[in-house]
Amino acid sequence: MAIKDTRAEDEQLNRFWYRYKKHTLTRSIVLQLIVCAITIGIILALYPQPTIDAWIVIVLVTAIAIVSTIVSTSIAMRPVKDLSSALVHISGEPTDLTPPNINDSYYSRNKLRPLLKQIYAIASANITEFDSPKSSIALPNISGQLNHTSTGIVMMNQSKQIIFANSAAPISIDSNGVRSLDLIFDVDQPIMEWLSERGEHDIHAEKSWRRIPNKLAGESERRIFDIHVSYDRGSEAETIITMLDRTGEYQPEDDDLDFIAFAAHELRGPITVIRGYLDTLNDELIGVYDGDQEELFQRLIISANRLSGYVNNILNASRFDRRHLKIHLAEQQLADIYDVIADDMRMRAAAQQRLLSVSFPPNLPTIAADSNSMSEVLGNLIDNAIKYSNDGGSIEVSASVNGDFVEVAVTDYGIGMPPNVIANLFHKFYRSHRSRETVAGTGIGLYITKAIVESTGGKISVKSVEGHGSTFTVSLPIYATVADKLTKDQANNTSLIQHSSSGWIKNHGAFRG
Repeated sequence: MAIKDTRAEDEQLNRFWYRYKKHTLTRSIVLQLIVCAITIGIILALYPQPTIDAWIVIVLVTAIAIVSTIVSTSIAMRPVKDLSSALVHISGEPTDLTPPNINDSYYSRNKLRPLLKQIYAIASANITEFDSPKSSIALPNISGQLNHTSTGIVMMNQSKQIIFANSAAPISIDSNGVRSLDLIFDVDQPIMEWLSERGEHDIHAEKSWRRIPNKLAGESERRIFDIHVSYDRGSEAETIITMLDRTGEYQPEDDDLDFIAFAAHELRGPITVIRGYLDTLNDELIGVYDGDQEELFQRLIISANRLSGYVNNILNASRFDRRHLKIHLAEQQLADIYDVIADDMRMRAAAQQRLLSVSFPPNLPTIAADSNSMSEVLGNLIDNAIKYSNDGGSIEVSASVNGDFVEVAVTDYGIGMPPNVIANLFHKFYRSHRSRETVAGTGIGLYITKAIVESTGGKISVKSVEGHGSTFTVSLPIYATVADKLTKDQANNTSLIQHSSSGWIKNHGAFRG
């Protein structure tokens, strides 16, 4: 009953402003209409037969009076709205009200800033009052009880230091005795980076992560978590992290990938032989084809190449999970990398009735990349654009310089994606319900694409509008900007995935050696 009462009170708090605004405006308008009616009555008593012009004046005056009442009442109610927004915001209840920014000059002019600052200060202090302060009920040993759950719980203070962690939490301790989260973020932004971005206006913030392991695939005692972080600025326990152990659900999928990778490795040899024979036969049969034979033969080549691409993705995903994905970088021309897959991409686009346009500026600087890996990245992105375009649609591949990076954009004008799909797009095995039904694939192409790009010191991003298409953008370091580092590290990518002055990003997803 107490929980229901609390929820009811929270709902009342959240809806207070809307009810208050509705009732106040209604009362003001009704009062103004009464005043106008009395005024019109007096006028009619004095002038029983007013002219049309007089009626027009009466209607205009009434309308102006009502509009003025609405405007003046709304202005007068703004402090109530701002106070209500601030209170709902610090309560943590979901709302579409925007919390007031105390740095706005409006609050200084109307002397409301001190009151808002006090509300935020109370929230930051995390003051809790109990209904029965003299209760004789003894509280249990909380920390001891939390050690009996498989859910990891971690608390951090305002300095982002761990002040509590139960036994289920994946924690590592360095030589100085400093504790830190022992988690691997292959795709998502690490928790500590997200916390460092919380600004002074973030009084309360929450974020969830899914499928985050504490060890590499194949290592003993590996666990996989779904994680939720709650941040309350200024609280003694400013950050609370809960980690739900979902190993039983996720690990079988990783085990399946191991089996599939083993099978893919065995298939790779025969597929390579088939592709070689098809290419040889194609060269020998040019000019000999009759009727639809050339088109049928091209479809065989496309299917063999696509099968080879699937095998490569599976093998690379398995290697990446174990940090065996070798990335050695060298000076490369983007156009030369694309030339490796150009014929295959052109045939795939033609087979699906798509128009593929590739345009690289002739003076584009060289990039630091591994040719085979980067051609796989371009192939995955273009293949996705082909699959998710409409019949007769076009795919555009372009490149430009942005600071120390060359940006490659792959744009389609197809079905696009809603925001909830974009948020999970680079996760392993993720495929939206719609794509599972209509488009073939493994669900690991973009996962390994992101891994390769970040292993070169680059970034990948996507913008999409549902029903209007998507643009994937890959940023790759210009070779001249990283040449010294690569020479020092013997073409290894280690120095390209460091994080400012703090050294390595803790368990960053990119391969380091």
